[in-house]
Amino acid sequence: MFREQISVFDIFKIGIGPSSSHTLGPWRAAQQFTASLLAKNILDDVVQIKILLYGSLAKTGLGHGTDIAILLGMMAADPVTFDVDAIDPTITAIKEEQHLLLAGSHPIAFNYTDDLVFLYLESLPFHPNALTFQAFLNSGKAFSETYYSVGGGFVVKEGESGNDKEMVELPFPVDKAGDLLHWCLTTGLKVSEVVMENELAWRKEADTIKGIMQHFKIMKECTFRGCHSGGFLPGGLNVGRRAAALNKRLIAGRPYSDYESWIGAIRAGGNSFNYTLDWVSCFALAVNEENASFGRVVTAPTNGAAGVIPAVLQYAIAFCDCFTEEKIVQFIACASEIGSIFKKGATISAAMGGCQAEIGVSSAMAAAALTECLGGSQRQVMMAAEIAMEHHLGLTCDPIGGLVQIPCIERNTMGAIKAITASQLALQSNPDKAKVSLGAVVNTMWETALDMNLKYKETSDGGLATNIPISLPEC
Repeated sequence: MFREQISVFDIFKIGIGPSSSHTLGPWRAAQQFTASLLAKNILDDVVQIKILLYGSLAKTGLGHGTDIAILLGMMAADPVTFDVDAIDPTITAIKEEQHLLLAGSHPIAFNYTDDLVFLYLESLPFHPNALTFQAFLNSGKAFSETYYSVGGGFVVKEGESGNDKEMVELPFPVDKAGDLLHWCLTTGLKVSEVVMENELAWRKEADTIKGIMQHFKIMKECTFRGCHSGGFLPGGLNVGRRAAALNKRLIAGRPYSDYESWIGAIRAGGNSFNYTLDWVSCFALAVNEENASFGRVVTAPTNGAAGVIPAVLQYAIAFCDCFTEEKIVQFIACASEIGSIFKKGATISAAMGGCQAEIGVSSAMAAAALTECLGGSQRQVMMAAEIAMEHHLGLTCDPIGGLVQIPCIERNTMGAIKAITASQLALQSNPDKAKVSLGAVVNTMWETALDMNLKYKETSDGGLATNIPISLPEC
């Protein structure tokens, strides 16, 4: 039986906003397609490229930057390292010069209007986020591949399983929540410890810790940057950034030039309910305003929900004394396992399951991680994840204008607050008396996803997206 093996670095990926499924996934698909051209030794024979976007990628692709991501991916730019300040001039040059440097080395003519095709009324059966690359060769032949962006930056090539990692022997294989609980109870290991033991099958522990801390570095830089950047978000909705103004009020206008002194000042400011609540909201707003501005973020487990995990982690650091490397690694490792259980048993794609698959999953991940870091038992950790998701069930994805802004940004603040509340409830409860299990909630979320009307699955065909009148500029 096929077992999907998911590492902490599959759930948490470094990338560029605004969407893991509509930006990071298509970007990776474009990279994979150009790699196929190179592998088949036909790159230099390509005279034209056409990209066909289907379903949700077509309907909300422009608002999510799908076109931008694909063009950068075709040029061999990498989302982990590409300079975010170079995005606009690079895309402008491609459109104006009608020229694309395929795989970063082979120049071809490219007409943005004709060669990038949005098939708004067509969908492919495997997944709503589908795209086909067609390469026309100087011999008159053509070569094509179809990819599916299945959420969280994961990409599946048609005809393949999507699991391109080398299969390893995991000491504690986990497919369902019950598997995780079994290993925790029989070994006495915490959820994060189970994760770290499994990660040893891929790499040394020191390398895993180094990688996790690199991801945390991106999270904290993104949070700090978002808390100090004003203005309006791109895309035409004229949404003003709020994190910077809120940050300035909370720190009484005192400037801080680095994250460490800033977070230290926050910690010294007290822990009143309103103060804490404002900071959690500020952290979440900051990250997702950066995400909406094509900033560098960490999928957690998606870009649209990228603010929940950092917000709750910053809460743990600032207000719960979880500021050591050990606690940060513990938090991120524990969160990753909960995210992988939802991916295996349901979905982390809003195009498949609505926003419950993004904000709901991220809230469950954060609730579990916070609970473990605050000393909760394994059962309490899983109870916290269950509570958080239970109260996101049925949450729709209806982005106004197809942009990851309204209601997406504020939803990250709600997901973070719900995660903290779920953690507190679990810590004050006896999980042996719980009526609902994490496994039952995962199953329920998937059933809800299957029943949900398509117009509430990241198509902008219903909900807020059709009830809020807007006028966006022509592309």
